[in-house]
Amino acid sequence: MEKLLTVLGETSTRLEIKKSQFIAHLVPFSEFQTLLSRLKEEHRKARHFVWATRTLNEQNQIVENCSDDGEPRNTSGKPTLKVLQGHQLIDAALITVRYFGGIKLGTGGLVRAYNDAGQLAVQAAALIPLGTLYCRTVRIPYQQIRHTEHQLKQYPIKVLHKEFAATHIDLTLQGDRRYIDKAFEQIVTLTREGPGES
Repeated sequence: MEKLLTVLGETSTRLEIKKSQFIAHLVPFSEFQTLLSRLKEEHRKARHFVWATRTLNEQNQIVENCSDDGEPRNTSGKPTLKVLQGHQLIDAALITVRYFGGIKLGTGGLVRAYNDAGQLAVQAAALIPLGTLYCRTVRIPYQQIRHTEHQLKQYPIKVLHKEFAATHIDLTLQGDRRYIDKAFEQIVTLTREGPGES
């Protein structure tokens, strides 16, 4: 099996085909639901929000999902998923927002359009091998620091740096992206206000 890759941060690209706009967003899987909700708010006049995801479960098995979101069956979600598969991307989500331009593209045209839109986003993205050490900074209120440090001990994560301020502490975490993202989600849940990335 080829080496699996993952994505750093969010990448967005735009493609126009026969007056239809295809806006593709490639993000880490941990940001998928937040991004999908945000895009639906930002693009209220868009016709479709097609997506595909690939991640690993606790047994290190690849889990894949996709949605045509109202496009004809298998014309958009599967081509979007195939983009992720073709680039060996994991722990990633690809969402394409479509504004219908009034001209029908047909089944083959839709497959090509969603493939091309996804390929553009991947080409523009910063990709790294899965498991590469990566850093993320979280902001913790002082009253939550002891509980947070206890949670971090559950994961093979290193606290690379601590920066102290009047009301909070910024922790820079280093480790495998999967563990960093899981720890971050737990920290957000545990802190009342939720730590923000600095």
